[in-house]
Formats: sequence, C-alpha cells, structure tokens
Amino acid sequence: MRKLLVSVVEDDQFFRDSMGRLMKSMGYVVESFPSAADFLASPRLSETDCLIADVHMPVMTGIELYRQLVDAKHAIPTILVTAYPNDADRASALNDGIVCYLRKPVNEEHLKRCLREALGSRENR
Repeated sequence: MRKLLVSVVEDDQFFRDSMGRLMKSMGYVVESFPSAADFLASPRLSETDCLIADVHMPVMTGIELYRQLVDAKHAIPTILVTAYPNDADRASALNDGIVCYLRKPVNEEHLKRCLREALGSRENR
C-alpha cells in the first residue's frame, strides 16, 4: 500500500523543516517547498494527498495557492497555518473548502484531527 504524501509549502525554513519532521514521525511521506511557485512547478503536485500551506507567504499566499489549484480543477485537501490569524480570513478559507485553518504554533493533536479529515475527504473522491 502506498504511503500518503503530505506536501508542506512554507517560506519559513524552520517551520517547514519542523513540520516535515512531524509528518515523517506520523508515517507520511513528506515533500517540502519554500514557495507556492515551487510547489506548482513540482512533479509531486499530482501525487499530493494533503497540502499544508502557510497563509502569509511572499508572491502567493496559501489561500491564493488553494484557489489556483481549485480553478485548475486540481483541488487538494488543504490545511492552512498562520502566525497571524484573523476571523475574516478563517471564515473565507473554510467557506472556500479549506479543511482546517490553524494558528502557529500548531497544536499537534488538532493537526492530527485535521489530517484525518483531509485524508478522509481525499479517499471519498
């Protein structure tokens, strides 16, 4: 059985590396990207089972990345993370189909619940 691929798109290297280690410890295959553009250009995009993306990144935000994937008919169950949460962005993201909108530092148990939800929605397609 193929291990599930979680792609992490995060401009902060420390958080990107930490999230990658956490995902590996949970048994996922992880691919990390420093920007939305790098993820969009990657051959791993089509293999990604769940996307974890930072909300606030230069050039393209995590919300913009998600919307671009949806517009391209390549929606991936997505979890957004942010150090600067606000209710308007959260409501808009969840309304658009984002699985979870999490505050940094991320609560590991909450993240696990979000991953189960995201990967469950992927399997039900």
